[in-house]
Amino acid sequence: MQLNSRPRKHLLEDDAALAADAAELHAALAELVRVYQFRDRDKICCHDISVTQCYALEALVEKGPMRSLALADQLMLDKSTTTRVIDALERKGYVERLPDETDARALSLRATRSGKSLYDAINRELIAQQAQMLRDLDAPTRAAAAAVIRRLARAAHARFVSGVSVGDCGPVCGPGKECG
Repeated sequence: MQLNSRPRKHLLEDDAALAADAAELHAALAELVRVYQFRDRDKICCHDISVTQCYALEALVEKGPMRSLALADQLMLDKSTTTRVIDALERKGYVERLPDETDARALSLRATRSGKSLYDAINRELIAQQAQMLRDLDAPTRAAAAAVIRRLARAAHARFVSGVSVGDCGPVCGPGKECG
């Protein structure tokens, strides 16, 4: 008994089409990510901070003060790496540690005025580059591109970051090991 009303042949064709689309998406995203990694490294490092430091500064500017552990979660880094990132930003005067408003024993991290200015300058430069790249696309295409990328980002976050399922790591980590 066939549960789906579509014949098995069409299901196999759909699977093949999905696999081909997935391979094409993988290649396109890999290329885009590589280009953006180099762009970010080249543009951001001109401001004497690393890309990771910029991500930390962005989180503190966009989301407001937070504790180190919350920032580590936001950056998807372990606590010791986050501490080194914050130490460097604090030495440069872009971040400060202040007593937490809800727990006097804890510290909150906050972007300083110069940290916010630096983030704004970097952000303006990166957005100007995006505008140049989008210049030749019509408005509906630009909107659709942003919508698709946001939807893919949400799906990837739900699937890979939030711990829904990353599957068996056998091919990478050895048989019987689970990722996540």
